[in-house]
Amino acid sequence: MDYRRKLRVGAVSVALPVVMVGGVFAFPGTSDVPLSPVSAAAAATPGKADFVIKRGAGKAKVVRALDKKLKKSGVQALLNAKGNRKLRAEGSKGCPPKKAQVPGKALTYCWASGEDSVKEKWIPQGVSSVSDAKDNEKWGSAGYTMVVTWYAPKAKNIRVTFVNLRKRTYRHVLLVMPGMTKGKKPSYRDIESHAGGVAWYGNHLYVAETQLGLRVFDMRRIFDLGKSKNGTTKKKGRVGLHGKTYYGHGYRYVMPQVGSWVNAKGKGPLKSCKAGGPPKWSWVSVDRSGVDSLVTGEYCPKGSGRNAPNGRMATWRLRNGEPSTGADGRARALAVSTLPVKRVQGGVTAYLNGGEEHAWFGHNATGKGARPGVLLHAVWNQSKGRWEKKSTQSLARGPEDLTCYRGQDRIWTVAEHAKQRALYGVPVNKCG
Repeated sequence: MDYRRKLRVGAVSVALPVVMVGGVFAFPGTSDVPLSPVSAAAAATPGKADFVIKRGAGKAKVVRALDKKLKKSGVQALLNAKGNRKLRAEGSKGCPPKKAQVPGKALTYCWASGEDSVKEKWIPQGVSSVSDAKDNEKWGSAGYTMVVTWYAPKAKNIRVTFVNLRKRTYRHVLLVMPGMTKGKKPSYRDIESHAGGVAWYGNHLYVAETQLGLRVFDMRRIFDLGKSKNGTTKKKGRVGLHGKTYYGHGYRYVMPQVGSWVNAKGKGPLKSCKAGGPPKWSWVSVDRSGVDSLVTGEYCPKGSGRNAPNGRMATWRLRNGEPSTGADGRARALAVSTLPVKRVQGGVTAYLNGGEEHAWFGHNATGKGARPGVLLHAVWNQSKGRWEKKSTQSLARGPEDLTCYRGQDRIWTVAEHAKQRALYGVPVNKCG
């Protein structure tokens, strides 16, 4: 039997088996994006046996070798270094962009004018914050910090942006894959990925990898090419070791992948979703409302109609900052369930009101960014074994990954479309 968990600090109890939503919910003011009815086959309980992950190939040896070659930087030093880009505040010229349709009650920031705002070279995706990273929401003197992942569809690489909302500055860091050269010297290369979701927990940065699982980065392993004698910020066309010099496409900072967690049963689907088998890893978030956990889910497009799956989500208990494993070294999901709607770009969960399980799902409207997104607030109905709508509110066009900033009671996301981009948080009653 498949169980949803009901975990609180100091107590564990068993909930009820999962069943899929079986009706249509009308969204007030957004009747063109209803929750989709599904067939009995598509409504079947997701199999927990599909949600088993194991460690991928280790990168520690190469990263330790890079550690001897390059100077490291902490998050605080990175954010305080000269040359940070300026984040535009709400109300400044063009922030938020009119076409984005950011909700009026949102707290909004915009990227610097130019490439980050208006070009398709880099597209923002994942969002997390220090509220996920630390239970006290503080990272030394780094301040009010968020992270955002981006992917470059043509250049085929990824980066993470560290944002200091208090100082309204941000800094890009290139994410790279470590490896040895033919001459057995430590180096690194670009990572081709969608980087659709990110979760910052302690020193770990988890980045969703669609078909495989989670890439893992270490906040203690950010290398400063600008301060390294054998590093440079020149020659944007180069990455890794060339001759005796380390490059990073012109970026001052690079952060190498230190490990990964991958589907034990092999690759999941790339585009269309399946009702069973290894999952897609489209987004990831942190739940700190009871036993600290990662929450992952699938983005499933509309597909071929009523029988297309809405997608699945899973919860993974964390221990010492990593997915908790059994004696065989594999991590198994605490809970799996079916999403109440298609096109979910991000989700967060929390136990509230003495034990009710709440979730918020960022939902894309149909049409290529033509309509605003929707934030669906749902509650787990134990007696019926399904997520049920509680309320909805509008999001901007092209919403992506979600994160709960607990001290604010805001859910943050990023609008992805060029000339419509914004980093913003919408108020909720409580999200963690």
